[in-house]
Amino acid sequence: MSGTPERVDSGDDKLREYSRSRDRALRDEIIEAHLDLVHQLARRFVKRSESYDDLVQAGSIGLIKAVDGFDPDLGFEFAAYASKTIVGELKRHFRDKGWSVRAPRRVQELYLSLGQVVDDLSQSLGRTPTVNELAEATSASEEEVLEALEAGHAYRSASLDTPGPEGEPLTSRLGEVDEAYTKVDERDILLPHIAELPERERFILHLRFVEDLTQSEIAERVGISQMHVSRLLARSLAKLHEAYGEE
Repeated sequence: MSGTPERVDSGDDKLREYSRSRDRALRDEIIEAHLDLVHQLARRFVKRSESYDDLVQAGSIGLIKAVDGFDPDLGFEFAAYASKTIVGELKRHFRDKGWSVRAPRRVQELYLSLGQVVDDLSQSLGRTPTVNELAEATSASEEEVLEALEAGHAYRSASLDTPGPEGEPLTSRLGEVDEAYTKVDERDILLPHIAELPERERFILHLRFVEDLTQSEIAERVGISQMHVSRLLARSLAKLHEAYGEE
C-alpha cells in the first residue's frame, strides 16, 4: 500500500463517466462494486476494541472519498488509489476513537509508534530503553518522546466505574446527560433526507443505528446476505453524507 501507485491505463469506463457526469446512481454502482476491497482491508485492522462493522463503515467512508476524488485521466489504478484512501480512513478512525483527550496528531502518531520501538529495543538491548535511545530510534527529540509518553495516558482513560479514594465510582457523582440533546441539529438536517430513502434502506439504518444490530444480525432479520446489507448501508450513508455536506 505504501509508495506511489503504479501508473496504468485504468480503462474503467464507469469511473471515467462518473468523473464527467457526477451521476449519483453511477456513483452508488461504483461504490457497491468495490465494497469487497473495504472488507478485505477492514479485516487487517480488526482489534478487540473496535467491531468489524464499525471498521467496515469507516472504510466505506474512505471508499466514498476515493470515488469522489479519483481522476482517471492521471492514469493511476483505482484499486491502488482507493486502498490508500481506505487505509488512511481506517487509521484516522483509530486515532480519533482511541484518544479520550485530544492530543496533537504528531504526538499521537509518535506515541503509537513507540510501542513497537520499545519492544524491539528491549529485545535487542536486554533491558528497557532510555528516553535518549527512544529518541534516536524514532528520529525525535527527547522532549518530543517525553511529551508523547505523557500524552499516552490519554489514549485509554481509566473507567468511570473505577473506585475512587472513598471507594465510590465517579459515576455515582455524575448527573445524566441526554445525548440526544447534542444531536438535535444533525437529526433535523438528516431526517428529511432519510425520509427520501427507500423503505428497506430506512429500515436497515434503523436496525443498525437505533437497535444497534450487527450487519450479520441485520442480514438475518431482513432476509438478505450480509454483503448486500453492507452495500445498502454504504449507499445510504453515501447519500446522507452528501446531503449533509450540502446543508
